[in-house]
Order: sequence, then C-alpha cells, then structure tokens
Amino acid sequence: MNRYNEINNTVDQDVDSGLRSYMIRIYNYMAIGLIITALCSYLTATSPYLMNLVYGTPLKWVVMFAPLAFILVLSFGINKLSVINAQLLFWLFSAVMGVSIAYIFVLYTGVSIARVFVITSATFLTMSIYGYTTKTDLSRFGSILTMALIGLIIASVVNIFLKSSGLEWGISLLGVIIFTGLVAYDTQRIKAFYYEASNEEEVKKKAIFGALMLYLDFVNLFLMLLRLIGDRRG
Repeated sequence: MNRYNEINNTVDQDVDSGLRSYMIRIYNYMAIGLIITALCSYLTATSPYLMNLVYGTPLKWVVMFAPLAFILVLSFGINKLSVINAQLLFWLFSAVMGVSIAYIFVLYTGVSIARVFVITSATFLTMSIYGYTTKTDLSRFGSILTMALIGLIIASVVNIFLKSSGLEWGISLLGVIIFTGLVAYDTQRIKAFYYEASNEEEVKKKAIFGALMLYLDFVNLFLMLLRLIGDRRG
C-alpha cells in the first residue's frame, strides 16, 4: 500500500510540475507578445510617415483585418503548423496588432494609457488566478459569454455606421464585463488543454494557442477600459 501511494504521489507531482511549466510558458508567450505589440504600436504612433502610411492610405484596411487573418490561421491551423512556425505567426500577429492599435497614442494621453494598462493587468491577474484555482466548472458560463461576445461584435459593426457615443459607451461597458469573465473562463480551458495533450509537441502548440487566447482577452479588456476611463487628448 505504501508503495502504491508513493507511485501515485510521484505521478501527481510530475503532473503538477508539468502543468506549472506549461502555464508559465503560456504567460511568458503572452507577455512577450504584449511587449512586441506595445513597441510596434508606439514606434508607429511616433512616426508621422508610418501613421500616414497606415491610416492615410487604403493600407488601413489591410492593417485592420490582418490580425483577424492571423487569428483564424492560428486557431484552425495550429495542429498542422510546426511549433516554430506557430511561434513566428504569433510574434507576427503581435506586431501587426500593435500597428493596428497605434491610434490610441493619438487619441489618449500617455499617462492615461499607462494607468489603464495597470488596471487591466491587475484585473487580468486576479481573474486568471481565479480561473486557475477555482473548483467551480466555468464551462456553463462559456456559452453565455460567447453569445454576449457575438452580440458585442454585431453592435460594434453597427456603430461604425451609426457613430453613436451612447452605444459606444454601452459596448465598452459590456465589453469590460465580457472579457473580464473570459479571462477566468479561458484560463480554466487552457488548464484543461494540458491534460488533453498526448505528447510534448502538442503541449507546446497548446501553449501557443493558450497564449493567443489570453493575449486577446487582455488586449480587448485594455481597449474597452481605455474607451471607458481613458483621458482623451484635447
């Protein structure tokens, strides 16, 4: 019996150690992605040539929809990509995403952007820890959050034409609620991914995909909060 317990404890320790390494890898990928995004966004915003090229020409449509293309490729093609190619696509996606949101440095003050980033980081950390440690099954909230997100996207597209400040405020408020919930939900899903992986390469791919999920939650939460409480330039 003691030998049986010893074997079980060893297996549990190996799983815990592997899961911890897997989650750390995800957060590291995500952090590097955010750093790349921040640098590309700032460099674009501080270059009149790049800002005119991106936002003053038809290239703006390419920049606007390019991140979506990367997301689709990574989401549906992750199993066919090598680990190195998946990493490269994630880094490229992070760079393009940075260029696509460079406008925030024109609309909002630097102090405001920094303040909202800190608030977003604290919110993300709290909800991600909750999603990782809670024993509650959050999957029941998944369908609700997904439907709410679809509604949010539709409302955002409609407001491109309506240009309603009231609707924009409502979209931002709802977005904060949705993406705050998604941080916890996606963290729990990502944790479950680890147990579904059958080999080390699959674990690495799931880590990249998990980093993409949390990256998107963070960036969208940041942008929604910035719209709500960010200080616009005069």
